[in-house]
Amino acid sequence: MQLEVFSDAICPWCFIGKRRLDNVLVGPRADDIDLTWRAYQLYPQIPIAGMDRDEFMKVRFGGSDKVGDAYKRIEAEGASEGIEFNFRGIRRMPNTRQAHRLAIWAKDVGVQSALIEVLFQFHFCAGSDVGDEDTLVEAARQAGMETSATRDFLRSDARLDEMLADLQFALAAEISGVPCFVIERSFAIPGAQPSEVLARYLDKAKANIAARAASQSV
Repeated sequence: MQLEVFSDAICPWCFIGKRRLDNVLVGPRADDIDLTWRAYQLYPQIPIAGMDRDEFMKVRFGGSDKVGDAYKRIEAEGASEGIEFNFRGIRRMPNTRQAHRLAIWAKDVGVQSALIEVLFQFHFCAGSDVGDEDTLVEAARQAGMETSATRDFLRSDARLDEMLADLQFALAAEISGVPCFVIERSFAIPGAQPSEVLARYLDKAKANIAARAASQSV
């Protein structure tokens, strides 16, 4: 069963959603699920070189103090999934195009989910700039990718078309927020749903697919 997760490395709810999905995809439930992380950009207008986070917060929200209550909720939800958000440690808001390209390649290498986890930890816990080449190379290394090949990849435009195709699909499918869990390109589960909700949807989808296959074989 194809499961695609549209997310962005600078989306805190996507980090929470990943941890909740990790809780679900253990044991037999993970069997026969082809998981792919897809590109989505919350703020595509951020310059390729990134921008100062304080300046971003002023432009986007009128200042960091305007989102204080939202941060408290995110921190509480994150803590329940073992995440220690450090919003004050984030100094740069990156453009995530490079991170998304790298994640597409990581799927080929077999470490996509590991890379996604590292990128979330780098941005939200360590305050690292996940738009920076050296940071991305280190993230790839920690996920199990080869350093020099990663640097060469990042300096090319490889997989750019695939990343843009992800963004176009999300736009055409009217995905307006992330994370968004898409099953077989026919059913979407929006938001960082609790693990039990995700499990219920995935189990039902698997059962429906099995039932269709059985009816077609008769």
